[in-house]
Amino acid sequence: MRGQAHPVDDFLFTYYPFSMRKLTQWHPGPGIAIEHDDSVPDWLTRPPYQTQEGWTLLNPASLSAKQVMRIRWIRDLLVATQNRPPYFGCHGLHEWAMVYGGEQVRHGETCPLRLPQSEIDQIVENRPLFCSHFDAFRFFQPAAQPLNRMQPDMDSRMANEQPGCLHVGMDLYKWASKSMPWVSSELQLKCFELAVELRSLDMRASPYDLSEFGLEPVKIETSEGRRLYETEQRRLAEEAAPLRDCLIEALSQTIQAVG
Repeated sequence: MRGQAHPVDDFLFTYYPFSMRKLTQWHPGPGIAIEHDDSVPDWLTRPPYQTQEGWTLLNPASLSAKQVMRIRWIRDLLVATQNRPPYFGCHGLHEWAMVYGGEQVRHGETCPLRLPQSEIDQIVENRPLFCSHFDAFRFFQPAAQPLNRMQPDMDSRMANEQPGCLHVGMDLYKWASKSMPWVSSELQLKCFELAVELRSLDMRASPYDLSEFGLEPVKIETSEGRRLYETEQRRLAEEAAPLRDCLIEALSQTIQAVG
């Protein structure tokens, strides 16, 4: 609906501050040369691109030490995540923990709750909370944080993030975007499309009523809903794995080119 925040689409442009304009700027990725002529977009004529003998390509030598450090950190996080076994038992309870107690409801202005607050609180208190993603955990209500089996923080991301997590899958779009233009636009778009699917499941499994947006709930408060959530979670984790591999390959190629 025009003028109304969308719980899936708008989230991807607020939580991940990468503008639509930048998303539509095409980049070939590392090691790809394009013939330079009048049709080459302006952003491909500026650093970190260089033109040699009529061909335009990325110049790894233009990267600063800080940029290389960031690319290496992202690559190492992706490798650590890919090598860790996935966990499929969280059932999306992080969104429930974020509204525990009812003092703050993050999306309350646009999305009403589909269950009474007392039922939401009871589910958070009685179901196992196992959230390994810091950027999700930090939005838990303070009273819900001690209920989580682990206390993830920024410093422990390398040791905690695992490939079954919806937010880790969504973050592939973030890492691709933060690595641009050292990742191809084709790969970035695939990560974005996957992030849309992941965010949709994320919100469908939440305690919010999203019927106004055409999103049917995955009722994780029921055994049937938990089975459905886990089935979808496994499917999306399988789709994320090859994209993560491609990101690792692209970033490793750039790091190797820098020397």
